[in-house]
Amino acid sequence: MQRLLAACTLALMAACSSVGYDDPGRVETLTIDYGSTDLQSLSAEMVESLITDQNLNYMDSSGKTDDKRIIVYTGSVENRTAEHIDTQAITDKMQTALLQSGKFRFVAEKAGQAEIEDQVRFQQESGRVREDMMRSFGKQLGADVVLYGTLRSIDKRKGSSIESGGTRKEDVYYQFVLKCVDIDTAEILWQKEAELRKTSRTGIFGRT
Repeated sequence: MQRLLAACTLALMAACSSVGYDDPGRVETLTIDYGSTDLQSLSAEMVESLITDQNLNYMDSSGKTDDKRIIVYTGSVENRTAEHIDTQAITDKMQTALLQSGKFRFVAEKAGQAEIEDQVRFQQESGRVREDMMRSFGKQLGADVVLYGTLRSIDKRKGSSIESGGTRKEDVYYQFVLKCVDIDTAEILWQKEAELRKTSRTGIFGRT
């Protein structure tokens, strides 16, 4: 009898399982941890500020061609939170939006530079590439500015108690600071702070 009940339970659980598509822009609140909505919110706030900031409209454009767009090298965002967060996802999302804005140009970051080096050496040393089509070092664009920053968090938890009615509370504060620095002068041309706060209450019967 017990085996039959267990089999029926498993069958019901399997019947209830499903997979479907959802709106990637929908607010995600499955857990209090850093999620897709936080990524979208933080990157969008930084992108809007970079595009509209007037300080970036007065960079020295001498020596450039008719293309006066700012050339950017995207540095790293240091993760100082207690979570495992792929900060590359933040800079990738920002870079996509900034490219589409028409105000910025980007040179390859570390991963891209490594791929370029491998390919140039292959073309020059493998003997497989036509000589008139070989690429060489020394022709890359020089970046005007570097973007880099830090993501921090403060996590506070309060366990369940009689006074709280058995409810466990959690509060997470995220601070994202990004800087745009002139490579020639080391002057900070632009700096922005974006903040998020998330709260969670978990009662005896689950999240409330």
